[in-house]
Amino acid sequence: MDIAKRHNLKVVEDCCQAIGAEFKGQKVGSFGDFGCFSFYPTKNLGGMGDGGMITCNDENLYNRVIALRNHGGAIRYYHDELGVNSRLDEIQAAILRVKMPYVNEWNAKRRENAYRYNEMFAKYPEILTPKEVENSYCVYHQYTIRIENRDKVHQLLQENGVGAMIYYPVPLHLQKLHKELGYKEGDLPLTEKDTKLVMSLPMFPEITPEEQQTVVDTVVKCLNMTKQAV
Repeated sequence: MDIAKRHNLKVVEDCCQAIGAEFKGQKVGSFGDFGCFSFYPTKNLGGMGDGGMITCNDENLYNRVIALRNHGGAIRYYHDELGVNSRLDEIQAAILRVKMPYVNEWNAKRRENAYRYNEMFAKYPEILTPKEVENSYCVYHQYTIRIENRDKVHQLLQENGVGAMIYYPVPLHLQKLHKELGYKEGDLPLTEKDTKLVMSLPMFPEITPEEQQTVVDTVVKCLNMTKQAV
């Protein structure tokens, strides 16, 4: 925010997976000029279909967003710029209102589950688990580990009935969409390395310790199988 202020830049926070998360006691989505949240069904606060929310603390910017989400016009049928039809429908809003009071409780359970995973994986140093930076409150939409032979381990987990996921297999700078920017493989070596190593394990508030132990045991078994194959 200091850098943005010095250079007269606007900051858009991507909070789509982080509703309820905090840094130094302040909620994400309240630092920048905008905060963007997703209500996709799998998110910590999810509807029954697509939806989202933008937070803003500037009246002029607020009015601009309202117009942009409504075909680019502040007055019905009068369009000042090219906008979109992006209004949250009433059914999704009604569902979200019912679920919203439970978000903090669900996030707390996710944190408990993440810490339990950490304890279970502690004796396996070859499996890198998530770390929270100081003064942060993580809500663990995903529980993502870093592991060697990731693709083979992932395949074996699927075969053993564990629904692990590989999210974002291609980093942004190598996406076809951004080809015109001129980035090539090797420009961001740490990002590219992690893209080949990270994998997300089952994470939801209701997961039981027994289910987590099954996940951990299966991950370790599959990792050992890949080592034996080598």
